[in-house]
Amino acid sequence: QVQLVESGGGLVQAGGSLRLSCAASGVAFSICTMGWFRQAPGKEREFVAQISRSGSTKYYADSVKGRFTISRDNAKNTVYLQMNSLKPEDTAVYSCAARVRIDASANYHPRAFEYDYWGQGTQVIVSS
Repeated sequence: QVQLVESGGGLVQAGGSLRLSCAASGVAFSICTMGWFRQAPGKEREFVAQISRSGSTKYYADSVKGRFTISRDNAKNTVYLQMNSLKPEDTAVYSCAARVRIDASANYHPRAFEYDYWGQGTQVIVSS
């Protein structure tokens, strides 16, 4: 049974930082493309960041580029999202997702349906 468990969310003031973690089990983590998505109240889920299986390739949404950093530790089966310079508009439930399918024709997977497994999410609230 595949499990993705996020942690690290919380309440932070604007300009502050948080580091989210997502621990995976029940899946060969090193072959998974990993992504972070977020969903704010009343809004659709949106892509935040993606990291390749080796960690060598990363993609970011324009709204977080330069402020957020995705990374992974395959020895620990964990993916991270370092969030700096947080803004109130970053308030959302953040979820990690794992993609086990391999697509030789595409490396960028910003859509939720492209992922196979999801965590429950962790709440991030940024106060102004």
